[in-house]
Amino acid sequence: MKIGIVGTGNIAVCHRQAYETAGAEVVAVADTADGRAARIAADWGVRRSYQDPAELFADDDVDAVSICTPNHTHASLAVDAIAAGKHVLVEKPMGRTYAEAVELQQAADKSDRVVQVGMVRRHATNCRALKSYLDAGMLGPIYYAKASCLQRLANPGGWFASKKLSGGGPVMDFGVHMIDLAWYLMGTPEVVTVSANTYDRLGARNNIWGQDRYRAADAGAGGNDVEDLANALIRFSNGASLAVDVSYSLHATSDRLGISVFGEKGGADLEPLRVATELADTMVNIDPVLSSTGFNLTDGFANQAKSFLAACRGETESAVPASQGAELLKILDMVYHSAANGREVAAE
Repeated sequence: MKIGIVGTGNIAVCHRQAYETAGAEVVAVADTADGRAARIAADWGVRRSYQDPAELFADDDVDAVSICTPNHTHASLAVDAIAAGKHVLVEKPMGRTYAEAVELQQAADKSDRVVQVGMVRRHATNCRALKSYLDAGMLGPIYYAKASCLQRLANPGGWFASKKLSGGGPVMDFGVHMIDLAWYLMGTPEVVTVSANTYDRLGARNNIWGQDRYRAADAGAGGNDVEDLANALIRFSNGASLAVDVSYSLHATSDRLGISVFGEKGGADLEPLRVATELADTMVNIDPVLSSTGFNLTDGFANQAKSFLAACRGETESAVPASQGAELLKILDMVYHSAANGREVAAE
């Protein structure tokens, strides 16, 4: 299968390497930045480059595309790609708002093209193992989950720090992963209410030195108007609940990452994977023997590419369909709406 990649920033590198691992060929790239697509195509040994994504979508040699651009273009570019007859793997989140996500979902529903949202952490070995335990009923019904990614110094700058371009801060960046993972492991129940808070007390902390940090490809452009920290309590129609907190900037003694689910027969931590249950009326912890019990970037992207390509070939359904991506954006919208209004909000 022949692939086109739209956007040639940091995440595009992961997509390109994953497609190579999965046995697909990247034959074209597009980037609106002047001259960038041609430079990347030369570096990658890719045949064709375009400054206008529409030209890539019109390329009959391209079967499927990855959308690896800033958030504000995800939905519109994906819709255009579908209209051009391409299968689409769109980076998370699939839009900045629920309205944008619904527009993309409607386009997907009217088409016979595969549309998959890039929730790459679902594809990691540790998550796949835990989901298999849950699907087998080993932990019983899940009634509570916690998801946390508290970073002390993680604002990447550039478009990530612009609400207009990104839709928000850590909630839209890695909060979307944290909420999605917990929600997915809980069985993707329907959201009922959200009570949330956001804070913008510390800013990007560009004054801090002596620490390495991830930087966007366009870091240094523009200012910062996104939240530093968000927390939320999300309630679902089956009575289950999810507590979430995520940050770009925080006076914490260390960075913290964790996903935990709690069921009637057992519970589990995902990062790293460990299971808690009972055996002969005693409490026991189980450490699965896996190649990686934490998130492995290479493994996750490779598995994501394989699953997308299998769906394109008609061998399976999309692992993260547009309908799930849209429901996730509904939750994120509710987080921001609740925080802005200082009260719990209900799903409409």
